[in-house]
Amino acid sequence: MRIFLKFSYFFVFLGMVSCGDTATKKADEQTTNEVKAKTEVDSEISKAKDTKTILFFGNSLTAGYGLDTKESFPSLIQNRLDSLDLNYTVINAGLSGETTAAGKNRLGWVLKQKVDIFVLELGANDGLRGIPLNETRSNLQTIIDVVRDKNAETKIILAGMQIPPNMGQGYTREFRTIFPDLAEKNDLQLIPFLLDGVAGKPELNLPDGIHPTAEGQKIVTNNVWAVLEELL
Repeated sequence: MRIFLKFSYFFVFLGMVSCGDTATKKADEQTTNEVKAKTEVDSEISKAKDTKTILFFGNSLTAGYGLDTKESFPSLIQNRLDSLDLNYTVINAGLSGETTAAGKNRLGWVLKQKVDIFVLELGANDGLRGIPLNETRSNLQTIIDVVRDKNAETKIILAGMQIPPNMGQGYTREFRTIFPDLAEKNDLQLIPFLLDGVAGKPELNLPDGIHPTAEGQKIVTNNVWAVLEELL
């Protein structure tokens, strides 16, 4: 009898840039959405105890910003796992607008159970906002350390990211090296560039030019699967 795996998902709709809102309103919305996300993740984690768990920890790219939840790449990964009768439950811990600093601060409550594979997809918002690169690197290292301290057996995949040259060529070039450097230093599996084949192609991105369309998400799924498959 085929095992049907349940896709564990929480979706928080926050734009990377919120025009016209006051700082107070943004803070209130962020708090409300984080509370809602925490409640939903707690519920889904309790359902996943009888299977192995893959947790996607990221920002709007992971959350599937602007799309139906079933079109996000974590959901498509779950579909592929199900089709192969692999006993894994995917938990989507993507939060739109997330930076590495914010991710570091909310990490504790997404690690409430044993995670077999942890996919770390953060950093893009840092780069787009011009956050000092040493801070981004340090925050990602802290997240890696916390995951391993929680369970040394957890396999970690780091999603590489690139950004447009808005912040200057030097910043852009150094930003790109953060991910392979951390992967080598910590002996992690690396997705060289999460948006490979999607970035810069208008037909595969929403009008904002940043977030993949449903078709773009299918390509992202293949980029992730190429690395994830080796760990299953």
